[in-house]
Amino acid sequence: MKLIYFDAFAGSGEQPITQKALTDNLLSGCIEQNELSVYKGAAERVLNISQKGFDYYYFIDKNKKSNDTLANKLKTKFSNQKDKLNFRAGDANEYIKKLASTMSRNNRLKALVLLDPFGMQVNWESISSLSNTSVDLWVLIPTGVVLNRLLDKKYKLVYIEKLISFFGLNEDEIRKYFYMQTEVQTLFGEERNIQKISEPINKIASLYIKRLKTIFKEVLDKPLEMKNSKNAPIYHFAFASNNKTAKKIAADIVGKKQ
Repeated sequence: MKLIYFDAFAGSGEQPITQKALTDNLLSGCIEQNELSVYKGAAERVLNISQKGFDYYYFIDKNKKSNDTLANKLKTKFSNQKDKLNFRAGDANEYIKKLASTMSRNNRLKALVLLDPFGMQVNWESISSLSNTSVDLWVLIPTGVVLNRLLDKKYKLVYIEKLISFFGLNEDEIRKYFYMQTEVQTLFGEERNIQKISEPINKIASLYIKRLKTIFKEVLDKPLEMKNSKNAPIYHFAFASNNKTAKKIAADIVGKKQ
């Protein structure tokens, strides 16, 4: 058996996130400045694990400069493991599907997959490709910081195509899930009243968990809720696997952080 660590949004290891860096992720104008912080990638922490590590490490980032910076940093600091380190610059979705294809052909491969983008870069098609593989998946859902802001109160779905690709649902299904429609009697007859559901951030998390359960056998029902300095939820960190033991371990981790 060979173990793979796969980080699809590795960055440079530690870098300040700016509004400029978020523009091509549909986040410009969605994330407040006080919600931006220094992003410390998991790469170093994973390589510092004292127990038996992984056989292969894959670090992916769309930005080649960030990817090269991380490669130089890790190969220098962990020179005894540099033969295990692999760095790729490009679209995370394509590399997720390549990983899934490789694992489907080799049942001796098992992987821990970390998907922690700041926005909605991961398509549902990519998540679906991991079905029936030996993957333990951690995925960051931008529930409050992005998704809730795209679900307009006036029934206007901003970037509808992105919402469709993110959830793997059609427009009508998304509207029915996040909006309530009632008929009210007025002096001028019956009128339709459409309102956004209450507690939409929790509903977003619930929907994504429900979608994960269509693919994986073991999904954590209550993901880790992450809040900003104003105590408002901005992300949910979800776990999915086909391994019951892995789910128990994930539940312990989340339980200690809540």
